[in-house]
Amino acid sequence: MKQTIIETADGSKTIFIPEMNEQYHSVNGAITESEYIFVNKGFMFQQKKDPVIFEAGFGTGLNALLTAINAEKNNRPTTYYTIEKYPLANKIIKTLAYGDIISNEATNIYEKIHLCEWETTVQISPYFYIHKINADLIKFSVNTMPMFDIIYFDAFGPDKQPEIWTPEIFQKIYTNCSPGAVFVTYSAKGEIRRQLANIGFEIERLPGPPGKKHILRGIKKISSN
Repeated sequence: MKQTIIETADGSKTIFIPEMNEQYHSVNGAITESEYIFVNKGFMFQQKKDPVIFEAGFGTGLNALLTAINAEKNNRPTTYYTIEKYPLANKIIKTLAYGDIISNEATNIYEKIHLCEWETTVQISPYFYIHKINADLIKFSVNTMPMFDIIYFDAFGPDKQPEIWTPEIFQKIYTNCSPGAVFVTYSAKGEIRRQLANIGFEIERLPGPPGKKHILRGIKKISSN
């Protein structure tokens, strides 16, 4: 599948897939979008001292990079599980060069995130551990993993990848969530909101980043089983 690198509004790059008419991040700012949705509304909102994160859609690794930077900034031990069926080629990662836009240390972290082995937990920095999983989320079982405190749901959109945005997928993730766990995603579609609410998340629709009206955040009730 052809991949084209494009520049977004905040100067960071993303990948456009002509065949799907879809890009990995918002054209209104790749870093801006990821920082706002996943870090600010997910990672920083959930106040657990040593959170376990599960990301559906590793993609470019941008969410992992920004989370690692904030874990270090806040001296917050973070374990980050992320699943990706089709990892990107190293030459694409080097072209994106997200770390170069942020800082020299970010460049170092971004390289470590992409160079580390899959299927094992690797310490990237003093406060950030990552475990990359090369698998299909539909077939992958999460019930052998630690309970999740934060979920980044960052698959391609429901209209592009509908098989991922299903009650079955949401249910198996929910079952492995700790009480008080936070689920964040860029999609605010009514159907997705209803599905998440039906399995038990308390859903709120939040203002979105530039170019997007709303996003969704769900919280697993403390009293939920």
